[in-house]
Amino acid sequence: MPGARYGLAQTSATAGRLDEFSLIEKYFARPVTRPDVSLGIGDDAALTIVPAGYELVTTVDVLVAGVHFHESADSHSVGHKALAVNLSDLAAMGATPAWATLGLVIPEVDGFWLERFCAGFFALAKRYEVDLVGGDTAQGPLTVTVQLSGWVPQGTALQRRGARPGDDVYVTGRLGDAGLALMHIDGAIVLSPHQATAVQQALDYPDPHVEMGDRLRSLASAAIDVSDGLAADLGHLVTQSEVGAKVLLAQLPLSQSYQAHFDAIGWEVALSAGDDYELCFTAAPGHHHEITALAGQLDVAVTRVGTITADRNIIFVDRDGHGYRPETAGYAHFRS
Repeated sequence: MPGARYGLAQTSATAGRLDEFSLIEKYFARPVTRPDVSLGIGDDAALTIVPAGYELVTTVDVLVAGVHFHESADSHSVGHKALAVNLSDLAAMGATPAWATLGLVIPEVDGFWLERFCAGFFALAKRYEVDLVGGDTAQGPLTVTVQLSGWVPQGTALQRRGARPGDDVYVTGRLGDAGLALMHIDGAIVLSPHQATAVQQALDYPDPHVEMGDRLRSLASAAIDVSDGLAADLGHLVTQSEVGAKVLLAQLPLSQSYQAHFDAIGWEVALSAGDDYELCFTAAPGHHHEITALAGQLDVAVTRVGTITADRNIIFVDRDGHGYRPETAGYAHFRS
């Protein structure tokens, strides 16, 4: 993507007038709503209560302008995405989200940008009953860091290890739309207005499958959040489980917008572009009907795309039965 200047100019009436503590008080200090928060924003640290018999689950993601979101993105979508990517991590563990902390680095104080950011962040937080309990702000290149904590009944968390030979491989939602949106933004492909709107929604407003993850604890043998592309993330899962996988590319869930441009982009974007924030999970074949029923109950698309094998390699098979090797292994920082 282009460089990391997002345009936080001093355009609002509040620009340059708020110090760090006033900024926090104005935009982020809100009454806590959860009874398990003893102390929220306003002290040196937050105090929270983990229910007896549960394990604490914690994740953190850093979003950098020009890397994780485009410099033209509406800050409402940045606020949403900053929390959504963490919710997706907890969903992959089968955990219930509870408390978040926020680290926000901004070039300048822009009241409009901050208001839109907070609207996106807190709307999603309310949907999943998450309280913002602390954080920090600083001046510098635009960077958003969210740490999210929740819990899971002790000993029941979904993990990347646990897949067994013979298990089915599933993915939720659609793959590749976020990558297609990035290609359109960068001019690598031209989409119709309708197609562009549809895939931009996938890029800017990923929908974390928290309830699906919670319900899969009794059905799935292993799970992972698909953030760097299916090829890379399924690779992490099979490595941790010490197994392999066979994936039928014809089974990959692709949107109409993606299929309309398949001749130009092939399988690569769906396998390796990343930013999908779907769940990839494995389950014994005997659970297929339960998983199908659960997908219907939650109105979440779930597709069986392959099978776990014993040979510790991932084999992708195209429509003609030929082996396919992705050009890249998925998105990775620091890769040359």
